[in-house]
Amino acid sequence: MRRLLIASALVLAALPAAPGVAFAAPVEVTRFHTPESLANLVPGAALALAPAPGEDPAGLETALWNDAVMREVAARGFGTATAGAADALVEVRVERRTERQERQRGPVSVGVGGSTGGWNSGVGLGVGFSLGGGSREWTDTRLSVTIRDRATGQALWEGRAESRDNAKKKEADAANVAPRLAHALFADFPGKSGQTIQVK
Repeated sequence: MRRLLIASALVLAALPAAPGVAFAAPVEVTRFHTPESLANLVPGAALALAPAPGEDPAGLETALWNDAVMREVAARGFGTATAGAADALVEVRVERRTERQERQRGPVSVGVGGSTGGWNSGVGLGVGFSLGGGSREWTDTRLSVTIRDRATGQALWEGRAESRDNAKKKEADAANVAPRLAHALFADFPGKSGQTIQVK
């Protein structure tokens, strides 16, 4: 019985994922900082959101991204305050675009097979068609965050997180992408400066 269960588990593990089962793509993350800038960004410092140039502070989707970022900020031990009383300001920028990628239809393949000699001699002809044509839409998202010293405007920490998701899957919805990218961006904060990593 034990051998049967183990064999069954191996067979199931080898099977491909069922159609419609989607997994979120890895997030590519890069952070920038210096020892001097981090000295002014100590845990417990009070941070506040500040409108980033070009962003609509009143937009519903803007609020979704801001909330996701500030939840991660709080989880890293930082406090919150009003913009006038904060030690540093958090600027959040989001870029999203959807593009269509055409998939080329493969060529027709012809195969000849059979056996020679003996009473069961014969030749078989097979024709195969690749049905991989059509198009697929992808949504590219980039979340950029800059934490600035409120008094001087100096950038203390910068980071960006990027992902590419199937536009027709729920993983591409902003409500799902925002917390995923924000969490990846602040994972292992502050991160190694200048290093690009993939967070699953």
